[in-house]
Amino acid sequence: MSRKILIINTGGTLSSVMKKNGLIPGLSIHDMQKELQMVSGDTDIEIEDFCSVDSANIFPEDWCELAKRISECRNDYDGIVVIHGTDTLAYTSSMLSFMLRNINIPVVITGSQLSITNPVADAMENCRCAIHMAASRIPGVFVAFNRKVILGCRASKVRSLSFDAFESINYPNIATISSLGMKIETAAVPERTGIFKLSNTYSDKVCMFKMFPGIHRSLIESIAGQGYKGLYIEAYGIGGMPFIKHDFIGALDKVIQEGMTVVVGTQCRYEGTKMDVYETGKRAMAIGALEARDMTSEAALTKLMWILGMTEDVKEIRDYYSINMAGEMAKI
Repeated sequence: MSRKILIINTGGTLSSVMKKNGLIPGLSIHDMQKELQMVSGDTDIEIEDFCSVDSANIFPEDWCELAKRISECRNDYDGIVVIHGTDTLAYTSSMLSFMLRNINIPVVITGSQLSITNPVADAMENCRCAIHMAASRIPGVFVAFNRKVILGCRASKVRSLSFDAFESINYPNIATISSLGMKIETAAVPERTGIFKLSNTYSDKVCMFKMFPGIHRSLIESIAGQGYKGLYIEAYGIGGMPFIKHDFIGALDKVIQEGMTVVVGTQCRYEGTKMDVYETGKRAMAIGALEARDMTSEAALTKLMWILGMTEDVKEIRDYYSINMAGEMAKI
């Protein structure tokens, strides 16, 4: 019996056409139907347009509606594929990992670096991989790109032009495609920990910035003054921040005491934070900063947005953030 797959289009390069001002999403899912049928094999696909935008124009409210749509139709299909622009794809896949935690079917996000209309594009192969992962009946949120499948909350865009645009950060690939077919590493798939319940709330009062030599503590005060409730910092190395001259950690202490949640990650792509090694990290932990550990920046940020959308209780926030919710960080 053939698997029934829903394909949802949100736009991006895969569906783009050349216009006067450059490439813009212009193909509807029905314009791409012939190509999608070619790579669907023996699966039974249905298609629908959610929106048609460059992924730079995808916002948190779009995540809410997309998660809601997936939740509504999850029991009518064996799997769902989401076509998405690459620039914010990892943010979307990370947030959907939290909003759709414990979903009972595969949800696979894909895109391409060239339009599906280009004869040398990567679009067809990426769609083929996504459709067949969606037909695997392995539940979870995944990214399919360049003949590999990545856990949704571990994906990050690491190249701007190459077809090999995404990597799995600090985590093995879920599946790879070779001359032997698609090999799924079932041991890498996180186990469902409960029943599915849509949780598509979020806080838009979250900010992210990257440390640099000379950054001033007044930036922290400005962010707090604008009413932000959460801050994710890409710190140095394994979590370093200044506390001499410009006492950055001292400024964080003040806003944490006033109720802001601060998460410290790293600018380094791989291996994560370890804030109990150096004095600077220990100082940050002592004032109540949370540690991102081996999460991607995309997962660390969206997890913070998602948690602050559920609760403002400081203890609950800390408890939620320290738990591995969807495979986004290593178990302690």
